Amino acid sequence: MSLIILLIIVVGFILISTENVTNVNKAAVAIFVGTVGWVLYVSYGTDFVQLMHKQAYTDFLDGGVHTSQAVKQFIAQTIFLRYVGKACEIVLFLLATMTIVEILNNNGCFDFLGIWARTRDSKKLLWMMMLIVFVVSANLDNLTTTVMALTLIHQVISNRRYRMIYGSVAVIAANMGGALTVIGSPEGLVLWNMGAITASNYSLSMALPCIVACVVPTWLLSRALPDRIDIEFLRLPYRGDDTKLNVWQRLVMFVVGIGGLWFIPTFHNITKLSPFLGALCVLSVLWVVNEIFNRKLLTTGETIHRRIPRVLQYGSMQMILFVLGIMLAVGVVNETGFFRQVTAYIDSQTPNIWLFGVVSAAISSVLDSFVTTMSAVSLHPVLSSDNAELTSYSANFAQNGAYWKMIAFATAVGGNILPIGSISGLALIRTERMRVGWYFAHVGWKVLLGGILGMALLWFIA
Repeated sequence: MSLIILLIIVVGFILISTENVTNVNKAAVAIFVGTVGWVLYVSYGTDFVQLMHKQAYTDFLDGGVHTSQAVKQFIAQTIFLRYVGKACEIVLFLLATMTIVEILNNNGCFDFLGIWARTRDSKKLLWMMMLIVFVVSANLDNLTTTVMALTLIHQVISNRRYRMIYGSVAVIAANMGGALTVIGSPEGLVLWNMGAITASNYSLSMALPCIVACVVPTWLLSRALPDRIDIEFLRLPYRGDDTKLNVWQRLVMFVVGIGGLWFIPTFHNITKLSPFLGALCVLSVLWVVNEIFNRKLLTTGETIHRRIPRVLQYGSMQMILFVLGIMLAVGVVNETGFFRQVTAYIDSQTPNIWLFGVVSAAISSVLDSFVTTMSAVSLHPVLSSDNAELTSYSANFAQNGAYWKMIAFATAVGGNILPIGSISGLALIRTERMRVGWYFAHVGWKVLLGGILGMALLWFIA
């Protein structure tokens, strides 16, 4: 049964990596393999429980009689809910942050981005866009930032080839900016939730590598642009029938939303509660402020006009379901004992985390950065840094160890080498109908060069 479960997961991963060919949504595949995997696990529950949780099951029975029903109850209450809880922590955090972005966007709090983009200097526009997307994605999630950037690019640039270059830089900046902080991407959020990293140490270690991995391909791509580019200057949307907020009110909402997200790591350090609770707290405060500022509009029965929401909400829901499905799928594989055997083999044959990072980057370029990260972090538990028996190799797996940062960086870079390696890249493919071959020929090798330089920096730092 372990082989059958593993085979289903592998087939699912293949379908995920070939979504642009099969047109089968990766979120649907992830949910399917995650749920079917646990159903098959329960069907052979006695064998798995005796293998992985013999003593815990004995304590659960507390002198009672072993039955198939008792095994199912033990799995449902003790094993399955633990993985559901971990997945829901990530999902609820993403749900809260994406809703925060939606509220801010609907109230025009990001309109200043369109104002700053008013230039016909192609290189200046590219660097400004890269910097804005990089900074914004470090505070929001990378998919939401990518969708907003691609929408803006599609509106202001008419030449499709130039749009693909600008869109590629937006994806690179969003993924590397997301890798800079613990709240910028699901990968960093998972590592933070499991106690593998702390927010400040992680960001300080990742800052230079992420900047280099973003700046190098941007500089190389800027050389393919002309000095001047034809753009259509954006006019700010009419804000009379969709929101009545003035500039200072939008600024207040922006500060509450983004400032609240910055406060989440501090909230977690003080309370030790899950970060999603802090995100929900920020959402509730912003929601109340939104109701107060828009009370006149809401009482008149007028509805808030949404410029991007269908695209944003659909992509956000896909991402949430995809994350949930993958975490459940990786969880059931972990419960079969497969990861334990793989870890023992890797540690005995190639005990080099940096070589493993190169392999992870290659896999994430064709599979998915989040799938690769979840598989890699499941191979090792987080070791206590106070353990005096830690060797130089095992210290890599302690809190803030080099392994966790290396995996986060390698998979982020790998997700940029090919557009199919991340959900942000798939959004670019759909928006500009881009071919994977064109992307690698014009963008992918430049990302690879920046990633190598960034990895060298991370090796020196970590």
